[in-house]
Amino acid sequence: MAPLGPFEPSPNLAVAVSGGADSLALALLAHRWARGRDGSILALVVDHGLRQGSATEAALTADRLAAAGIARRVIKLTDLPHGSSLAERARWARYQALTHACAAAGIVHLLLGHHLADQAETLLIRVLGGSAASGLAAMAKLVETAELRLLRPLLGVPPARLRAQLRAAGLGWVEDPSNRNLNALRPRLRALRADRDGTGSASLALAAAAAAHGRARAARERDCAAAMARTVTLRPEGFAILPNAPISPDVLAALIQAISGAPYAADTAGIAALAAAPRPATLAGTRLIEAGRAAGGGPCLLLLREEAAIAAGVPAHPGAVWDGRFRIAAVRPADGGIPEGLVLDRLGDAAASFRRSSGLPSAVLRTLPALWLRDAPGAGGERQTAENHAIREKLVAVPHLGYVGGHVSACVEVVFAPPRPAAPGAFAA
Repeated sequence: MAPLGPFEPSPNLAVAVSGGADSLALALLAHRWARGRDGSILALVVDHGLRQGSATEAALTADRLAAAGIARRVIKLTDLPHGSSLAERARWARYQALTHACAAAGIVHLLLGHHLADQAETLLIRVLGGSAASGLAAMAKLVETAELRLLRPLLGVPPARLRAQLRAAGLGWVEDPSNRNLNALRPRLRALRADRDGTGSASLALAAAAAAHGRARAARERDCAAAMARTVTLRPEGFAILPNAPISPDVLAALIQAISGAPYAADTAGIAALAAAPRPATLAGTRLIEAGRAAGGGPCLLLLREEAAIAAGVPAHPGAVWDGRFRIAAVRPADGGIPEGLVLDRLGDAAASFRRSSGLPSAVLRTLPALWLRDAPGAGGERQTAENHAIREKLVAVPHLGYVGGHVSACVEVVFAPPRPAAPGAFAA
């Protein structure tokens, strides 16, 4: 835990517990660690409901945690219908549920139970997928997001040691049958490695290679952040100003990911060519356009969101994320409260009214987040129809321009908060 700090004097942590040996052992170890520092942990057990018996397994896991004196909470997912990309959707829903539970408990440190064998398999999966150098770092011990610090303290620990910890404590665990499903890539790789204990030479070599790639990635990200600090201006309106000159591919990739709001970096080959010879282009949901000269500087370019790629509007409520990039940080109602039909969406055609007063290019203005009042009751209380929708829509506010239209008295704070900032947070190999 030492390199994953800093921690408060009496640390308060959460642990994601599936009920399997790895996460249950992590909960036991974290409980001892926190208790020795006058702290505490909260074990979060997510019942995904994807197979028969999942509720029973979650309850059994909660009982085992209780027997060990560990505080626990069972979270049941109810909106995961079967269909395509089920595993991916389930992972995302589980992460969201864990994030909300940590926020409700006032916890910022979430521990995950991935171990040495998991790391070895992740590296193999990345290699088979043609991952670039950054991806070969596999999983990081520490990743900082907008809401949480995700900690993986067991990446160097073989799974056999974790099972030994549980046996010594007299605790059983749940065996997930999906781990034996050879239709999935990870179980197939696990079977081919034939190293259940995670102590074989191949597992150790793969984990060491991932750690080496992790150290190299951390160094690149430090260099990337330093280069951005020297040459790039990242604006709170969600665009960047950069010199019209060759730029580091790592810097351009980080900027494109942040401006597009993408969870993962775009194709490196296309980015490398554009970084070597910057020119007007559209790539990975962003646009690179010429912008004359920067104040007091030479020719510059603007990197902004591609308008055609922007997501649909979302209801305006605290915590809502629009287009993967802008988050509603606060809603302070006044008078009648938050009206029904308040939506966060792009400014679009209404940008023409702000071109002269804002000083921002039209291409940027059109992509700004704006608050719209839609589907509001008409005269006599009737709902809007398709015919009068355009007439009934009202622009309420453009937070980044300081504009409030007077239709609604509520104050909504909107911040540029992409899932991975352009200047990366901590990445511990």
